[in-house]
Amino acid sequence: MESPATRRKTMQAIKSQDTRPEMRVRRLLHQQGYRYRLHDAALPGRPDLVFAGRKKVIFVHGCFWHGHDCVRGCRVPKTNTDYWTTKVSRNQTRDQASIKKLCEAGFSALVLWECELSDGPRLLKRLRRFLS
Repeated sequence: MESPATRRKTMQAIKSQDTRPEMRVRRLLHQQGYRYRLHDAALPGRPDLVFAGRKKVIFVHGCFWHGHDCVRGCRVPKTNTDYWTTKVSRNQTRDQASIKKLCEAGFSALVLWECELSDGPRLLKRLRRFLS
């Protein structure tokens, strides 16, 4: 079992932007010739990728942090369980509100989950369909 100081250091090292899943999607789209803006603070929820001319945004969500219903997303930490379940629930509520506001502003939103990114050809097909 790790000490609280070690756990704290581990948690502080987790990034919210430029994560591996996000970078994978960005590289894939850039290779296909798509250009985008990153983390536009003027839009609700600060989408990871913004295609302003197309009025489309993409969110790349970590399964644990946003409460996906996959194996990784359903995992609940053994310590401080109340805190984590509340935090993930707040994230889900905030995500839904952001997407609703984006739709009201005329944007289409796509949420990509971390667990869905391993199949490159399938991911590319889904992205092309969304962006066309």
